[in-house]
Amino acid sequence: MDKETKMMILCLLVAALSGPVFSEEWKASVVKNLETLVSSCVVVPCSFSHPKEQLPTSRLRGIWHRSDKRDERIYYEDSTQVLESFRGRTRLLGKLGQNNCTLEITEIKDHDNGPFCFRIELARTETDTSTVDKFSFVDDCVTLIMLPEPPKPKVINPKEAVQDHPHTLICSVTHTCPSHRPELTWSRGTAGDVTEIHREIHRGLWEAQSILTFTPGVTDDHSQITCKALFHGHKASSTTLTLYVKRIENYNHIIIPAAVGIGTAVIFAGVCIFMVKKYKRRIAELQNQDGSMWNRLSRLSRRMRSDGQRPDKRNPKRDVCNLDDLPKPVKSKSCANQKTSKPRFPSPKSQPKSYNNTEDLDDGDDYINTADLNVYGNV
Repeated sequence: MDKETKMMILCLLVAALSGPVFSEEWKASVVKNLETLVSSCVVVPCSFSHPKEQLPTSRLRGIWHRSDKRDERIYYEDSTQVLESFRGRTRLLGKLGQNNCTLEITEIKDHDNGPFCFRIELARTETDTSTVDKFSFVDDCVTLIMLPEPPKPKVINPKEAVQDHPHTLICSVTHTCPSHRPELTWSRGTAGDVTEIHREIHRGLWEAQSILTFTPGVTDDHSQITCKALFHGHKASSTTLTLYVKRIENYNHIIIPAAVGIGTAVIFAGVCIFMVKKYKRRIAELQNQDGSMWNRLSRLSRRMRSDGQRPDKRNPKRDVCNLDDLPKPVKSKSCANQKTSKPRFPSPKSQPKSYNNTEDLDDGDDYINTADLNVYGNV
């Protein structure tokens, strides 16, 4: 290997080793704008780099100050050098040794809008705190946008709810304070029905999610379900969703009324049959009673009166016995003891011919066919 080649390899090695050192520069990465809820908190993501070797956190001091006034510090490890209005409300969440300068501000006031910038100072040694180097990232500052009212959570119904099937609702809300995330609660369900997810949407903006899983029933149709978000600082907002439940196809609405109708018809038919049987039985009993001799005689007497064959009112001794309607054993007995009165004969002029019933009465036969008699008299 010649000298020229060796020199080239040596130059490449030096460039490789020294390249990262010389390429480093003082640089900070800070979110430019953040929406912040008044009375709540905010976390400002911040990272930085410097041309020095990796230093421990003990040799680094981080400072946050107003962009136009470096002496107005809102954060410093020595709280006596911090503005009184910010004392106790700011702290670093990151490790300076890991190039993390993330800042948290709590109990946000409506005048905490900034802009705020980060400054790094390097100490000589861990024991010697004298500053050997320092840099302010005034070109990379954050401005806070104040929100007087909290954002409303968003309730998502990803699919149609079906009766007696598991259903999921998602409630989400964005915020800028992951160290004190908002609490999401539902108007129904228990803690076992809820799953919580917290994720970063993009740098500086976070999302809290609450997933509710439940089984809706018929009574849940058109019901109101509310998701409430409680933010750090005791401000809250809520969103209400109307749940529509699709009912499972069934024929209960047909079967139940039909069963009720059939049952009513059966009961009514049973009552009618019972009444008809009872009526028929009563008629049979009456028919059996009507078959007796005395009932038949009574019926005969009533029929005779209805036909106008009543005794003459002017001659109460006269009585007519119609033997044709009586059975033979009764014919002789029923009229044997009856005295017949001599009928009044009509005038020859009005009726030239008359029937002489004395001949039939003297023949010794007790049978009298009253149907063949023509009785005339003066009325």
